[in-house]
Amino acid sequence: MARLAINVDHVATIRQARLAPEPDPVAAAMFAELAGAHGIVVHLREDRRHIQDRDVTVLRKTIKTKMNLEMSATKEMVEIAQKIKPDVVTLVPEKRQELTTEGGLDVVLFETPLARVIEMLHGSGIAVSVFIEPDAKHIKAAQRLEADYIELHTGAFAEAQSFPNRQEQYERLITAARLAKKLDIGVHAGHGVDYQNILWLKNITEIEEFSIGHSIIARAVLIGMDRAVREMLQLIG
Repeated sequence: MARLAINVDHVATIRQARLAPEPDPVAAAMFAELAGAHGIVVHLREDRRHIQDRDVTVLRKTIKTKMNLEMSATKEMVEIAQKIKPDVVTLVPEKRQELTTEGGLDVVLFETPLARVIEMLHGSGIAVSVFIEPDAKHIKAAQRLEADYIELHTGAFAEAQSFPNRQEQYERLITAARLAKKLDIGVHAGHGVDYQNILWLKNITEIEEFSIGHSIIARAVLIGMDRAVREMLQLIG
């Protein structure tokens, strides 16, 4: 069974809509762990639109499973990661005008600067994942960069409007996951994963961990975090 890591960014999105003290993503992370989640994911964006510096500091002290800090490969974020020391850093592309992360990081184009960032993070004892498209050239670049994991961007699969297109994107994910495994890179997957399409994705046995945020938080608003997490775990299992 693949692991389930819960992204609690959108709990903070609700909080920041009113600049209020609640709901607290730290509390949400606690309930997710109690329900059986294997890890917690947060994206500290440069514009601090949802998760705040306080959140990552407190989460680092309270998470009992695994903390995955998503971030851009900037000097500021590297310094924060070196101070906080999450279990894993996932390097992602970031644009201020986007609603959510759009597409994978171009590790081929930015291979040289990324190599330095990954070297610094590894030097601080932090494992590194890169969020990439399911494409062989990016997977091979991730291997050259000595990334510990890749996180396959499942957006094209999740957003496919026809069965043939979804099948095509599914096959791309299978091929990419198998190549990564062959190259001895750990495989994570995320973006747009929900309670329906997980029934496809769970069959890609090379995927070790799913990072899921919006669909679980949206469901938790209606039925509670405990039940929302347990239902997803049941589907994965």
